[in-house]
Amino acid sequence: MVSVKRERQIDVEEEDEVPKKIGRSQNEDDHRSRHCPYLDTINRSVLDFDFEKLCSISLSHINVYACLICGKYFQGRGLKSHAYTHSVQFAHHVFLNLHTLKFYCLPDNYEIIDSSLEDITYVLKPTFTSQHIASLDKQGKLYRAYDGTTYLPGIVGLNNIKANDYTNVVLQALSNVPPLRNYFLEEENYRGIRRPPGDIMFLLVQRFGELMRKLWNPRNFKAHVSPHEMLQAVVLCSKKTFQITKQGDAVDFLSWFLNALHGALGGTKKKSSIVTKVFQGSMRIFSKKLPHPDLPVEEKEALLIREEYQEKMSESPFLYLTLDLPTAPLYKDEKEQLIIPQVPLFNILAKFNGIMEKEYKTYKENFLKRFQLTKLPPYLIFCIKRFTKNNFFVEKNPTIVNFPVTNVDLREYLTEEAQATARSTTYDLVANVVHDGKPSEGAYRIHVLHHGTGKWYELQDLQVMDILPQMITLSEAYIQVRAAISNPPAKLVLAQYA
Repeated sequence: MVSVKRERQIDVEEEDEVPKKIGRSQNEDDHRSRHCPYLDTINRSVLDFDFEKLCSISLSHINVYACLICGKYFQGRGLKSHAYTHSVQFAHHVFLNLHTLKFYCLPDNYEIIDSSLEDITYVLKPTFTSQHIASLDKQGKLYRAYDGTTYLPGIVGLNNIKANDYTNVVLQALSNVPPLRNYFLEEENYRGIRRPPGDIMFLLVQRFGELMRKLWNPRNFKAHVSPHEMLQAVVLCSKKTFQITKQGDAVDFLSWFLNALHGALGGTKKKSSIVTKVFQGSMRIFSKKLPHPDLPVEEKEALLIREEYQEKMSESPFLYLTLDLPTAPLYKDEKEQLIIPQVPLFNILAKFNGIMEKEYKTYKENFLKRFQLTKLPPYLIFCIKRFTKNNFFVEKNPTIVNFPVTNVDLREYLTEEAQATARSTTYDLVANVVHDGKPSEGAYRIHVLHHGTGKWYELQDLQVMDILPQMITLSEAYIQVRAAISNPPAKLVLAQYA
């Protein structure tokens, strides 16, 4: 492991160019810079900038260079540095500084200036103009990756490193929410946010922005992206609550990620962020404490008169709505085969009509609650509660939810005052996360709508295929993202959120 002192020495060598030490003139350097004889040795097919920018030998992140011939990362370029030694030992001469985006020829140690290398720097750090962002949802042009495969930007697979499909589907769902995506495609939107010294949570913001730009990059070398750096930030910032090597729950991750992103962007309960502007709605919660069921009738009646047992109302914000499935009975037909029960979406949405009551049990007390919506967000997230946990195991409810892909109207679940002021109450589906299989051994996939073509695609890790809208409704939907139909254009929405 290279010490900090050693890394600083390498840093000094960066500034003190070796050619000057051996007496070359500036003109000679300029000539070689623009006529490097080794550019044709670059192998773009091995270049992969999705992984953590660490030296493959010292594991340091300081002054890391990518060898453009073999794709490996090395530290420093001064004499005796790892990159210098690699260039001499393997005759690999072209390197890219992953931080400054400058190219160098080693061991001669001169900067290479050549416009033919611009495609490499763009893959490492894609940039988007306002005009480009505004056109993303207006066209469905296929782009050809360097490896020859064609792809639609935004509809690209994510590597499943070991057991991270539960994070992949959430990241892909969020990347297809235009105002959120557009905000993160332009780094200027959040670069100036100030965080306390030592705050690591802003790493989530940076890595999510980088991932969005890679997912929507029209000039990729390959038609898929690895979320490795993003997931490293998730593991670190969640204190290993969410891991790459262990299957997790997509709803748990979504809840944590949205709240963590909101906080990292400087958002609080009173101060908004792009996350709350896009997803946050509000509801009224009517809560009534219940006497213990084992008490005699007389005692129950006496308690119900007391103030603490009267119904109380509170207002609460939400980033997603949890929809409860009815308990799944096991029906059998004449052939003794199991039939999977089905329920209409509007049946489980009735939870928010302000009338339906549900009992909630805590360790000590029981409450009767009912809910009514007071504000709908531009993008509404439904989380269908498929899993119940008890002391022994996690049980999955396989009930199929029958839902319309378009035109889900939520007006009847709003209070009268909210109905009078609501801009739009009708929502179309834009992303549908599905869980297949058993609770602990299952797998995730996602259906996303490509706004430019109007077509639906199914993504499962690196697999991408088109799918008919009517096939989406047959799946065990777990998370849905829906867009209000009369949403203002994403550019206008962003202006409101600035």
